[in-house]
Amino acid sequence: MIAKIYFGSQEVEKEKVTQRVSPYSGEIVSKAPVCDRDDVKRALEIAKEALKQTRKTTIAQRCSWLLDVAQKLKQNKEDIAKTITDEVGKPITFARVEVERCIETITLSAETMRTMHGETINTDAMASGKKTTAFFIREPAGVVAAITPFNFPLNLIAHKLAPALAAGNTVVLKPTPEAPLTAYKFAKLFIQSKYAVKDALSVVYGDAEVGDALVRSDIPRVISFTGSVPVGNIITKSAGIKKVSLELGGNAATYIDKSADLDLAAARCALGAFVNSGQVCISLQRIYVNAEIYDEFASKMAQESKKLIVGSPYDDDTFMGPLIDDDACQRAMGWVESAIKEGAVAMLPPRVEGRLFYPCLMADVRDDMAIVCEEVFAPIVSLVKVESFDDALPRMNNSPYGLQFSIFTNDLKLTQRAIYELDAGGVVINDMPTLRFDIQPYGGVKLSGIGREGPRFAIEEMSEIKSVVIC
Repeated sequence: MIAKIYFGSQEVEKEKVTQRVSPYSGEIVSKAPVCDRDDVKRALEIAKEALKQTRKTTIAQRCSWLLDVAQKLKQNKEDIAKTITDEVGKPITFARVEVERCIETITLSAETMRTMHGETINTDAMASGKKTTAFFIREPAGVVAAITPFNFPLNLIAHKLAPALAAGNTVVLKPTPEAPLTAYKFAKLFIQSKYAVKDALSVVYGDAEVGDALVRSDIPRVISFTGSVPVGNIITKSAGIKKVSLELGGNAATYIDKSADLDLAAARCALGAFVNSGQVCISLQRIYVNAEIYDEFASKMAQESKKLIVGSPYDDDTFMGPLIDDDACQRAMGWVESAIKEGAVAMLPPRVEGRLFYPCLMADVRDDMAIVCEEVFAPIVSLVKVESFDDALPRMNNSPYGLQFSIFTNDLKLTQRAIYELDAGGVVINDMPTLRFDIQPYGGVKLSGIGREGPRFAIEEMSEIKSVVIC
């Protein structure tokens, strides 16, 4: 099936298209138009004009729009899940979970918008003030440029589209080149809704050229991007005076204390390290283990990891499908080979079949090894032996990233310390750092990004405060 451009509410085909092949089978699964700067300019101009209308819409209409899309998505759940599996190789069970999460994200955005409000200000609270009627209101920020990645090709679009449209903005979406059909089918639900605002959403396809045209244009007021640090760095230098929200990945770590429930910790760490084949921004990559229980935990972690089923993403029992492409497999193998040369031990040696990269558990890893210093974005997790939380804390924080960390402990004082001393946008107690609830604020510090997602927090990012004084 061919994805089509949406110039506002108008579907447009182009003669030149690209083909997307399945990461698992290598078969062609979708096609998409090849867009250029002129296409981006056209989409942005349409969004700019449509903003005049979206600003006038009521919250009730916008919320009805989102809830209608959520209902339609529920009715098309299996088709959308299958499309995700086709394009990015996500196991079908987890693709269905992504659709469910997407429905929740859209619904939450509508529910949140109903309760978003300004507040009154006591201007006579200061000696220099006087009695007035003063308040602030929230207004749409303007045109939003949304750029999304392959690893959650549906729900990460929802985290941008739903809050942006709920707040009364217009959007130009550039989805990942790896999943154009997923984005097209999703956008179609918005555009064909009986509550849709005409031309409020456009969709263009492409990579660097198209993204650069979106970012550099003077039309967008908000750039919302999820992707890599190098691209995020380019965006911050190119965007100019705009609101920029960046989610740039991480190098998630956890600490296993001697007081922890080791069976729970091993099971959850295996899930956190290997879900979606490690292709998650908050995928568990570094496990700092108290020396007193290191060997026992390592053994349990290996046992739990071996239980995970790797294979066809179309089988309901499959836990891990393929990596996104051959380059990802080669990079992952490079990380492992480099660590082994530096003295690390592969408790679960690397095993590759096509693009299926089996769980790889590395032990005796040191802090100076590249495998724990950079984001691997693959099913590789490293065990590092430490003497205590005091030993682990500076090592966990000594990273250019700071998205999410966690700790497994039954020591209340360690819990309190972890909450305040771990340098990250999110801290999880007694579970994997890969845990995310879509209702929460989500984002990082340092190179992990700027701004927060989650419906309420994204709506705040995508709206402007207007102050009003009546004398």
